Amino acid sequence: MALLFCNAFWGTDFSDQSGYEAILQRLQDGRHMCKDVEELLKMRALAEEKYGRDLVAIARKAEGQTEIGTLKASFDKLKAEIEKTGNLHIQLSERIKEEVQKIEAFRERQREQRKKLEEIIEKLQKPKVLLHKKTMESKRLYEQRCKEAEEAEQAVGKKTNVTTSTHRQSEKVMSRARLCRQAANLSEKQFKWNVDQLEKMCQEWESTYRSVCEVFQQQESERINILRCVLWDHCNLLSMQCVHDDDCYEEVRKVLEQCDIITDNNCFIKMKKTACRPPALIEFQSYSELEANGGVRRVETKRLSVMLPGMSFSGLSDAGSNSAGSYTSAQQTGGGPEKYMVLYDFKAQEDDELSISKGQLVTITEKGKDGWWTASRDGISGLVPGTYLTKISASHSPRLAAAHPDHNPVK
Repeated sequence: MALLFCNAFWGTDFSDQSGYEAILQRLQDGRHMCKDVEELLKMRALAEEKYGRDLVAIARKAEGQTEIGTLKASFDKLKAEIEKTGNLHIQLSERIKEEVQKIEAFRERQREQRKKLEEIIEKLQKPKVLLHKKTMESKRLYEQRCKEAEEAEQAVGKKTNVTTSTHRQSEKVMSRARLCRQAANLSEKQFKWNVDQLEKMCQEWESTYRSVCEVFQQQESERINILRCVLWDHCNLLSMQCVHDDDCYEEVRKVLEQCDIITDNNCFIKMKKTACRPPALIEFQSYSELEANGGVRRVETKRLSVMLPGMSFSGLSDAGSNSAGSYTSAQQTGGGPEKYMVLYDFKAQEDDELSISKGQLVTITEKGKDGWWTASRDGISGLVPGTYLTKISASHSPRLAAAHPDHNPVK
């Protein structure tokens, strides 16, 4: 059940205006509330405008021009959607400002209407209070005149009962009683007239006051309704902005789905490729095989001479030694095969090499200049390092071969 202002805000007497003042205070508080909502919306509009302009500036300042392919398209789409989002926030700020203007117009319209009603109440309130005061004064005077008339009449009765009073004294008392009664009658008439006028004034004031209360209550209802609608619309605008923002970012996600690593790498390769193969390695060429004019003689791949541990190339000689630390010459043999004893183990590392073990006897059929000799053992031939062998002479038996640690030659 809806309560009414006109049934709840009356004064306890004619001079009491506490009910009317309570209504006016409520309307004043409502006006302040409208201003508070306006201020909130203004600040939100400024924040949205600043945020939107910042987004537009960010999107325009972002570079990303060095990227290529689908990632560049995704990044460009992101910048475009950020700028679009910024513009949407700027538009949102404009719509919020429009809501502020609506509240300001509504508040001003209510203020003008309330001002007129307050003037009407004031015009009726002052005469009512004055008439009430005049009526109460006439009542007091009427009561006083009635009391004086009663006292004068009582004095007449007393004089008539006293036999010693003179005729002149009796006439005087009776004359005063008549005058007091006449004054009382006049006071009564004045009091009744004032009461009638006050009743008419109160009826008019009450009727006007009820109408004003109804208008004030309607104003308050409209104020609550419009503020509720404004706040509701404001929330809807913010929600719609969130939807628009998400739509913009969804567009970016759609483009990002097309971003492919292989595609971008292939695009880079096609745009910037230089050569399909690495450059050829530099081959070793002996200085002795180069011609004086810079030409190249026939190039042959050869093994490096093999040295024993602790020896240098300068220690090589052209004669074979019969001791453990000696080595054979690097010249090819001109005679028949010769017998040699193996001083160190050697494991073949190439197809044309022969694996030999310490203490074995091999037959040398050819001695290479690079230190690699052709040896034969058990019907198998292959290259072996000449420094790993010692020639067998009449005065040299296999038992005299020195023992050395295992060692693999450098090829």
